[in-house]
Amino acid sequence: MNPSSSSSLRIPGTPFLHAPGPTRLPAQVVNAMGIQPLELGDPALDTLIADCENGLRRVFGARHSDVFMYAANGHGAWEATVCNLVAPGGCVVVAGSGTFSEAWALHAEGLGVRVLRTACEVGRAADAGAVEALLRADTAHEIAAVFAVHTDTGSGVTSDMQAFRDAIDAASHPALLVVDVVASLAAAPFDMDALRVDVAIGASQKALMVPPGLSFVAVNEKAMRVAEANTTPRVYWDWLRRRSDLSYRKFCGTPPQSLLMGLKAALDLVFEEGLAQVIARHRRLAAAVQAAVEGWSERGDVAFHVRDAKSRSVSVTTIAVREGIDPEALRTLARERFQVGIAGGLGNLAGRIFRIGHLGDLNAPMVLGCLAGMEAAMSASGIAYGPGVERAVRVLSAPAGENVQ
Repeated sequence: MNPSSSSSLRIPGTPFLHAPGPTRLPAQVVNAMGIQPLELGDPALDTLIADCENGLRRVFGARHSDVFMYAANGHGAWEATVCNLVAPGGCVVVAGSGTFSEAWALHAEGLGVRVLRTACEVGRAADAGAVEALLRADTAHEIAAVFAVHTDTGSGVTSDMQAFRDAIDAASHPALLVVDVVASLAAAPFDMDALRVDVAIGASQKALMVPPGLSFVAVNEKAMRVAEANTTPRVYWDWLRRRSDLSYRKFCGTPPQSLLMGLKAALDLVFEEGLAQVIARHRRLAAAVQAAVEGWSERGDVAFHVRDAKSRSVSVTTIAVREGIDPEALRTLARERFQVGIAGGLGNLAGRIFRIGHLGDLNAPMVLGCLAGMEAAMSASGIAYGPGVERAVRVLSAPAGENVQ
């Protein structure tokens, strides 16, 4: 039985998964996760953990940072970061960019932290200028950190992290720069050291092609010093306890070995292809999807949610529907009849958009299959759309590096 379908009948072939996470698992990852876990004293376990840490450092661009891994989703890594950096009553700035920036703000407030938000303009990148203004006004330097989401999966917006580094520098403020790269890690360019990001947060289930359940933080020495001075009670999330050569201390207990084996296999695939080539592939596939959406929008029933092309994510494209169209009904039809799994809107975007993920273990024919499946679903739903697949074909058939729309 196809678990993505409510039907008990077997449907031949492979369903297409185009959510922005979880993403498709390569066979190598699935096979690695089926390997028998190791006895906890086996030196091979230490090697596995070290390989994952070193691989994550390469992907983060965090050559001299500590990397901590958690048996948790990205929200767990958020909590770890807040607990290590900010005492209850402390203050952070959260740069508004969409559903997940607001969720992060609420998470911090739930832990007793005071949050200053910058306004989130629908479908637009986060405003670094507004962050700079808050930092300049904070003459007592009460703001401990600036939290920014690189790619907000809910809105499909990618924000310029260099602009936030520049804002902090221009304000001459000691606040840490903390970046959520859950949706962009190994999909979009990101170099923690070059950007002078103090903490970067990632997770396993998106471009890293591993099931949900692992999250990680890369922490530089400046942020570690802040954590050392922070008296917030913490045990499981504590970076200081996890800064150890002992595997059971690194994970505050038994390591999630099967997920680590999957992560090692996924990182091997990334480095075998080449990180630069992986990022270029994501850029090309995203361009194809967005060319299709540009074509679809000519008939007026669907349109880009993110109007500024420069802010559109290479991980996920958000598509708004005109009033009267039910995107959830479209999703159900796409999944059940045409075997294409896409995502819906979250929070205040629920019932207003659908989202096509194009990250992880994907190639051109898979993207074209997704787009054709969506055109079939839109046709069956009576949704008007312009030429989409042919626009995507034009992008994908052009010589590599050529910009075709």
